[in-house]
Amino acid sequence: MHDEGRQLVVAVDGPSGSGKSTISRRVAQALNARYLDTGAMYRAVTYAVLRDGVDLRDAVKIAAVAEGVHLTIGTDPAAPHIAVDGVPVDREIRGAEVTGAVSAVSAVPAVRALLVAQQRQIIAEAERIVVEGRDIGTVVAPDADLKVYLTADAAERARRRSSENATNQAATAADLARRDRLDSTRAADPLRQAEDAVVLDTTTLGIDEVVQRLQHMLDKVMA
Repeated sequence: MHDEGRQLVVAVDGPSGSGKSTISRRVAQALNARYLDTGAMYRAVTYAVLRDGVDLRDAVKIAAVAEGVHLTIGTDPAAPHIAVDGVPVDREIRGAEVTGAVSAVSAVPAVRALLVAQQRQIIAEAERIVVEGRDIGTVVAPDADLKVYLTADAAERARRRSSENATNQAATAADLARRDRLDSTRAADPLRQAEDAVVLDTTTLGIDEVVQRLQHMLDKVMA
């Protein structure tokens, strides 16, 4: 049997539109676990950078904003939320302006170091937690009990994201390609698959099917 006193950490990585958020939340709810969206943290810092009118090419000032901002992160998978300096920004961080700037902000090494430290602290305080992002299995939680890398065909990812945001699919595809390129080639903690991660291509899989597969994997981990 699984040692009830031992922490359980599930790391879910992958590019935008691969299904990370929905799947991670569903798995967390099934496990009665906490849920951490690390991407929302980078978006929240990006929101603060834009709010303060900082030049996206100025890494020093971006780092200063990240150092000074206070993030409040809710980890209930049924109702995750995030606030910047006490102000809820769940809707704002999903807007086009933040989406267009987040890769530049998240590429700043000092920002990554700061947020990774915060993410590890949140993980350390949880008995069970599902963490999603782009560097969880490789950087944030390399000792996670289960590492999953979700992927999907580029066209399908664009279709999903444009459907979610009611945006033009061609424009969405171009933006996803841009973000994939930036996130995969940045010097600090690039998006990549952990060597020991389970890879799931969700192109033709429904959410329920993916969740069932992950639950089956977790049953083995927890046995």
